[in-house]
Amino acid sequence: MKRFSSLFLELDQTNKTNEKVKALAAYFNQAGDEDKLWAIALFSHKRPRRTISTTLLREFASEAGNIPLWLFEESYHIVGDLAETIALVLPVAENSSEHSLTYWIEQIASMDKMETDVKKAMVLAAWNALSSEERFVYNKIITGGFRMGVSQKLMTRALSISTGMDENLLAHRLMGSWQPQNSTFESLILKEGSEDNISQPYPFYLAYALETEPESLGNAADWQAEWKWDGIRGQLILRKGEVFLWSRGEELITEQFPEFRRLSESLPDGVVMDGEILLRDPDTDLIRSFADLQTRLGRKSVSAKMINEHPAILLAYDLLEYEGKDIRHYPLEERRSILQELIKSTDSSALLRLSQAIELDEWESFSLIREKSREFSAEGLMLKRRSAPYLSGRKKGDWWKWKVDPYQVDAVMIYAQRGHGRRANLYTDYTFAVWDGDKLVPFTKAYSGLTDVEFAAVTRFVNQNTLEKFGPVRSVKAELVFELAFEGIQESKRHKSGIALRFPRIKRWRKDKPASEANTLEDLRQLLSV
Repeated sequence: MKRFSSLFLELDQTNKTNEKVKALAAYFNQAGDEDKLWAIALFSHKRPRRTISTTLLREFASEAGNIPLWLFEESYHIVGDLAETIALVLPVAENSSEHSLTYWIEQIASMDKMETDVKKAMVLAAWNALSSEERFVYNKIITGGFRMGVSQKLMTRALSISTGMDENLLAHRLMGSWQPQNSTFESLILKEGSEDNISQPYPFYLAYALETEPESLGNAADWQAEWKWDGIRGQLILRKGEVFLWSRGEELITEQFPEFRRLSESLPDGVVMDGEILLRDPDTDLIRSFADLQTRLGRKSVSAKMINEHPAILLAYDLLEYEGKDIRHYPLEERRSILQELIKSTDSSALLRLSQAIELDEWESFSLIREKSREFSAEGLMLKRRSAPYLSGRKKGDWWKWKVDPYQVDAVMIYAQRGHGRRANLYTDYTFAVWDGDKLVPFTKAYSGLTDVEFAAVTRFVNQNTLEKFGPVRSVKAELVFELAFEGIQESKRHKSGIALRFPRIKRWRKDKPASEANTLEDLRQLLSV
């Protein structure tokens, strides 16, 4: 645990990629195999199931720290991180421990069915045997709040340095549904031709946003464009007669879209496709909004009625495996040619279609098509070099997102809430409103887009202009106007305003505009028909 706590602090104290990789590689060289496996799991978001509520942890910590619960809660709002708050209020440990990371994780897992008094005794004993740094990590594990800025790419790079193995091979082995409880470091990482897993996906290839003029990419004829859909990125796998569907977040979502299992009747074995999962209207065949797609997510089972009313489709745009062979190294145009023939040979157009490819000789023509994106319920274009292989992770050069300009609206800030982590002493989370007649109606929240200096200035305003307090939330005078940007808008019965925004964020602080000149609810409603 001491070694992992030291790694945790090293990673937390630097933003430099090379230093993070160096620290991770050193840990993988020194730690035992069990701890290495759990470290990989924690950084891959495969966290242990929570076995104790944060409510109980708050009570245990306030008692152990000999402070009233209300004072603990106020401290938490200032610190902004529960694990850190607990570590700060506890008295100095009377004991010490040489137990491993694996020991403590297994102990936390064992608490699941225990009585509250037993859980309390075990947690207090752990806190009393760990240093302040170790307690912080222990609390992070027990609460599940593990965010360390370590991407899969950084971890595979560090593992590659430690083991001498290829990064792409490691990235592939870490994909899928493996769990540290039923794996070993050797079988997952080191064993040649590691355990056969027919559901294992490939690492997704991710694009960067295009922030320059497309002419900088060279000859337009070397590029293929596709619509950038507002759906869920998915990888469809058919091996040994079974169909698996993975999201980009490495979630197995086959149960949420069970209709795709029918593809085993028309597709050959040994096929892996990359594409976009969307919903289509059964009457018009048009693509539905992301809000509609969300009705299919997070469900343990999906009824036949829902499948009929909200049918899903995969718009496939790449082929990663064919006839059981990894073909990611093939050029895009060759992979797409095979994919086109494969889809053409099936009779599954209600479930599977080829994403439209747009091939032009001039960037100006691409630009004109991009401007029509919203007419096709798309967010813009994806630009892909026709000669490019399918890579792992986010790489610059061959894949680019070229989105349409976002919608914009001027809104008034009416509520503010403190941030978390290093911004726990600043008000950074805001609720915005627009005018409906002579009343301000809240319609969205946003918390990104301002500089630290601007956040500090807004915080001074909140402190000086608070009208009411609702726990950590402050109601403020309706004076500050901000320009918000967002990707989409749809009607919503859950919101008082009747609308919901897609990816709202702050674009700039409109110090030049009084609150009376902010946009209206009618302005937003007009965008629904755009």
